[in-house]
Amino acid sequence: MQHVFDQLYSQSQNGNNFYKLVKLMKKEENIRLAYRNIKRNMGSNTPGVDGKTIKDIKELTIEEVTTTIQQMFTWYQPKAVRRVYIPKANGDKRPLGIPTVWDRLFQQCILQVLEPICEAKFHPRSYGFRPNRNAHHAFARVNSLVNNRADGYHYCVDLDIKGFFDNVNHGKLLKQIWTLGLRDKKLISIISILIKSEIIGEGKPEKGTPQGGILSPLLANIVLNELDWWVSNQWETFTSTRKSYTTQRGRLRALRDSKVNLKRCYLIRYADDAKILCRDYTSALKMYHATKGFLEERLKLTISPEKSKIVNLRKRSSEFLGFSIKVKPKRNGYVAHSRMCPKASIQAYTKLKKAIKNISKKQSTESVWHYNTVVMGIHNYYEVATHVNIDLGHLSQHLTKTLYNRLRRDWKRAKKSDMSDRLKKRYWRYSPKWFKAHNMIIIPIHAWRHRYAINFSQEICSYTPEGREKLHDNLKSVNREVLRHVQRHYENYRSIEYNDNRISKFVAQYSKCAISGQELGLFDWECHHKIPLRLQGSDAFDNLIVILKKFHIAIHQKTKEKLENLFEEYQLSESKIRLCNNLYKLAHS
Repeated sequence: MQHVFDQLYSQSQNGNNFYKLVKLMKKEENIRLAYRNIKRNMGSNTPGVDGKTIKDIKELTIEEVTTTIQQMFTWYQPKAVRRVYIPKANGDKRPLGIPTVWDRLFQQCILQVLEPICEAKFHPRSYGFRPNRNAHHAFARVNSLVNNRADGYHYCVDLDIKGFFDNVNHGKLLKQIWTLGLRDKKLISIISILIKSEIIGEGKPEKGTPQGGILSPLLANIVLNELDWWVSNQWETFTSTRKSYTTQRGRLRALRDSKVNLKRCYLIRYADDAKILCRDYTSALKMYHATKGFLEERLKLTISPEKSKIVNLRKRSSEFLGFSIKVKPKRNGYVAHSRMCPKASIQAYTKLKKAIKNISKKQSTESVWHYNTVVMGIHNYYEVATHVNIDLGHLSQHLTKTLYNRLRRDWKRAKKSDMSDRLKKRYWRYSPKWFKAHNMIIIPIHAWRHRYAINFSQEICSYTPEGREKLHDNLKSVNREVLRHVQRHYENYRSIEYNDNRISKFVAQYSKCAISGQELGLFDWECHHKIPLRLQGSDAFDNLIVILKKFHIAIHQKTKEKLENLFEEYQLSESKIRLCNNLYKLAHS
């Protein structure tokens, strides 16, 4: 489907309108890709009102799955959404809507076609729920504007939209979809039905998009894209009718020197969490009231007066995506200092405390490793804070004693050499006191340092060949003709899970035989189950291996004579001979 998505992206950039999108969404290749994407999502294992998960689809054939989804496009009637509440850091609860697994697969088919069209129209400074972008990119953008020596955008307008996902106006959303060039009336009808899906215990909503749905994040970005461009047109993308400029820097210099009274501001948005950075208080005050009016009049949304405010970053800190940001003087200018915000610290403390309790309940290597993954997750996210070492030190001070008390029976001193290669590569710079429990190194909470957040490169794009080269410049290539043959000539009597993992395994082995290392052609290889299906083997990725047809036939022979002849023919190494013998043993056990 890649060439189709590339074409949609290019046409959207040119301002084309789109009319027959449902036809693309119903294509077998798009449905198979949707299954491939959704099965990796942890939410696919969460049951909806019908109690089914992705496991109930895995055993079906490609034809059965394709037929079901195509019938849903013919006449779409979504099943009710299951309501779930998850706790927030401030003690409140966030409502989530869990659609059925078939509705999620259906929504994924729509998302894959809509995303390239919308990506071409979205503002480059929005970072939430978009491919290849993350919270660190948004944080890096804030830092770069605050640290700008020439201008110094130190006045921050904090915008908090009150119950955004629950208050999206349906009529306005459908008009915005039409304005983006999505003129397929059947598709708009489907989206209209989808956002009005019945919620168990609450009935059909009159407004809002259910958090938890596959399509909801894209719809949220469509709603707020109008805000992005409106704020941007105040300064960043303001165009003068008098003169055209060759570079962005030249345009901004001319605007600064002109007598036009413009509000110099920049919007950085991650989902519904947005900040407008300004140079002075007057501009910030104007932008606060103007943005409040725009949201109410144009988007039918209101801001929370308690959480929305103007902050002078030289005097007070502002919270953004779990970070607390404040400006401090340095030499002849100012620089941004950041830490974990109080809510984030409490949340991290709670997660670590829970992981420690799990170790005491279940004294095992797995529970210690789970604790380590929680620590590494906190390190990975908050490492971009300039003073993360202080915050991690505080957490370590409060929790290390608790960890020792829970594990004192098995608490032992360790050396760096006791770590796995993966952990050595990660923590080679640090030399704290190392400890282990249940033969597993315990990662110290404080053993991590600040790393700079890097701005998102606008050259990266999943829908252009040049953008993909920037994204995947280190990947090895697989023969396209052979790969296309593998994708199209699937085994229809097998499950959709088998056929999808067969492609993945072929790519993972770089189109080479796992035993001989020989380049595979169109017809000279087969996909082998390590543990046969008759012996309770599965179609899982780890249970499959792609090998030459000769080896596959020999492994299933009653005697090893033919297999041993192949050892000599291909002059296999001892490790490859052991692999063959092991596969033979599993096939005949």
